[in-house]
Amino acid sequence: MKVLIKEMTEVFGPSGSEEKIRRKIIDEIKPYADSITVDRLGNIIASKAGPGKRLMLAAHLDEIGIIITNIDEKGFLRFSNIGGISPFTLIGQRVVFANGTLGVIGMEKMDDIKNLKINKMFIDIGVKSKEDAFKRVNIGDTGVYDKECSIIGDHIISNSLDDRVGCAILIEVLKRLKNPNYNLFVVFTVQEEVGLRGAKTSAYGVKPDFAIAVDVTDTGDTPESEKMAVELGKGPAIKVKDSSVICHPEVKKALIDAAKRKSIPFQLEVLEKGGTDTGAIHLTRSGVPSGALSIPTRYMHTPTEMVNFNDIVQSVELLIELIEGK
Repeated sequence: MKVLIKEMTEVFGPSGSEEKIRRKIIDEIKPYADSITVDRLGNIIASKAGPGKRLMLAAHLDEIGIIITNIDEKGFLRFSNIGGISPFTLIGQRVVFANGTLGVIGMEKMDDIKNLKINKMFIDIGVKSKEDAFKRVNIGDTGVYDKECSIIGDHIISNSLDDRVGCAILIEVLKRLKNPNYNLFVVFTVQEEVGLRGAKTSAYGVKPDFAIAVDVTDTGDTPESEKMAVELGKGPAIKVKDSSVICHPEVKKALIDAAKRKSIPFQLEVLEKGGTDTGAIHLTRSGVPSGALSIPTRYMHTPTEMVNFNDIVQSVELLIELIEGK
């Protein structure tokens, strides 16, 4: 599964430009789903029939990125963000565009670095003029952090673990499922990073009886971090609340009960800032009882997000027990 995660993080796919990662996921799940459809927004909906209620599992396949807004006379690119990006994580970083064009992010001279904003930054793609730049990129082209995934023991360090790790978990669940107790819909959603958009439309179409999103969450285990009762390596986190949802008590209990039946370590998560696809799903139609299973992740929305592989394996085991257990 480490190999799958590495492969997933290396596929280009910022919000709105998810074609390559969508093809990768479809290739992975084809042998294991009863049916696979792609809706009009680009969400992948894979089904696996069972006798019970309609259960939707969701993980978003898009990643944060940047988009070109202007090209000056010397060929430097101005850009804006796609999703939540801090300018302080961009200094000196390399970005790559869909066609393979590489660039380095620089910034204007300023007296106080605390005033740094994205509109004071630019991308250098190694050209000398606007005309040369337009031979490689265009206004509206999107880019992501240059890809590199490192595996160090039980830790995986990479960009776009948010939420390719959740996608990998759902792929593994599909591969290992034998006798689901539910009529299962595994959904890989688009445009989560820009407003939970794919979750909203896919949930409307699936009409689930209840739903669980699989995504990453912050931790409170680094020096002088904000206080939060989630740590790497202590098991997956069962969400209680974030800024977009208060998880349904029955769904939360179902996840906790599944973990206890299999003696899977777990943590309870209260995320004060941020949200997941659960926030959109639970408000669909007349409401969907929803919860979330979160992977503890350090340094979110940077080129060097970090997760613990044991938390990932235990997440797979927990979801399989939830779906197949008694």
